[in-house]
Amino acid sequence: MTNRRVFFQSVAGLGMAAAAPQGSTETERQYWVRTLTKLAGPVLRNLATGTLKRNMPVECVTGNPTDRRKYTHLEALGRLAAGIAPWLEAVLEPGPERDLQQQYAALARESIGSATDAASPDFLNFHEGAQPLVDSGFLAQAVLRAPNELWKKLDSRVQRNLAAALLSSRVITPGFSNWLLFAATVEAALAAMGERWDGMRIDYAIREHQQWYLGDGVYGDGPHFHWDYYNAFVIQPMLVDVLRNIGAHSRNWEGLLPDTMARAKRYAAIQERLISPEGTFPAVGRSITYRCGAFQVLSQMALLGELPPSLAGGRVRNALTAVIRRTLEAPGTFDADGWLTVGFCGHQPHLGESYISTGSLYLSAAVLLPLGLRPTDAFWTAPPEDWTARRLCRGEDGAADHTI
Repeated sequence: MTNRRVFFQSVAGLGMAAAAPQGSTETERQYWVRTLTKLAGPVLRNLATGTLKRNMPVECVTGNPTDRRKYTHLEALGRLAAGIAPWLEAVLEPGPERDLQQQYAALARESIGSATDAASPDFLNFHEGAQPLVDSGFLAQAVLRAPNELWKKLDSRVQRNLAAALLSSRVITPGFSNWLLFAATVEAALAAMGERWDGMRIDYAIREHQQWYLGDGVYGDGPHFHWDYYNAFVIQPMLVDVLRNIGAHSRNWEGLLPDTMARAKRYAAIQERLISPEGTFPAVGRSITYRCGAFQVLSQMALLGELPPSLAGGRVRNALTAVIRRTLEAPGTFDADGWLTVGFCGHQPHLGESYISTGSLYLSAAVLLPLGLRPTDAFWTAPPEDWTARRLCRGEDGAADHTI
């Protein structure tokens, strides 16, 4: 334990750097990495050392804070991990970013160990109530996105504990909605982990979402359309990740992947057009306190190299940077100790539904998926370009938008 304690003391301040050094010229990638550490530092630093339950606030204005304390800590881990996993998995050249990455990867593994160890003060709830299925799904998605760093590099004891934790979520019956995909993602991760997995849970989720496809890149959340960002928070990213990963274990669904990717690419194109010239976007529907996490599909298509041809170049990078700045730099977004507060653009606690608490907010990290690309990728090196709304609103001509 002595070496472990020294290591964590050495990285104790990693998540608190709020501003670039004075006089420095910060690249966009460096800004994104700094944002990642600001989000991840308090969560991983505390969970790795068994102090998350003690130190993380549980802000919940319209719901029951006592009830949310049963779930909020797994929310923070699962959602944060799903967003930063590609960066943890990225192959980087030796240097400061790689050093930071390796430190955070170690913190993430220690956090998973703490979260799944029954003897830990931060042993988390994976099966009591309904909410743990959601965040078991997000943690499983993180494993799919970083199989080396968040599975293969775990020691055997932690691997057993993580598998048992995810398996325990099977006692929860998912709702007839996007929740089906949390169960499917858990099974896809179990398959990737070499555990026994339930193909029926995957099949049911995938087949129902085929029925719920409404056209032009949009799915219903269940049988009905909901005007919100759940296509980006959950539906499309999990459909893509499940189908891309389960093919190594079963060919039952491989014929559905091309259409699923085409729909996700179309939705990404729509998302890019939703970003205003100022980097804002409509605060519509449930869960807007997930802030820039609303652009997970656009970020995921960038990560996978699947952006539509019309979005080539630096425009998506610039657009997402503008959104990150708008939603994560507004005064009041973080409390004095570096924890996210409830809000859309700053601290706006009454925007949080009854199921929203501090841990929920870390789905905002989903915007950071392109950090899984090498720094030499064109996403990072292409010259800056204005995005669609900026071009059109200053009177520039452009191609008409079309449905698929």
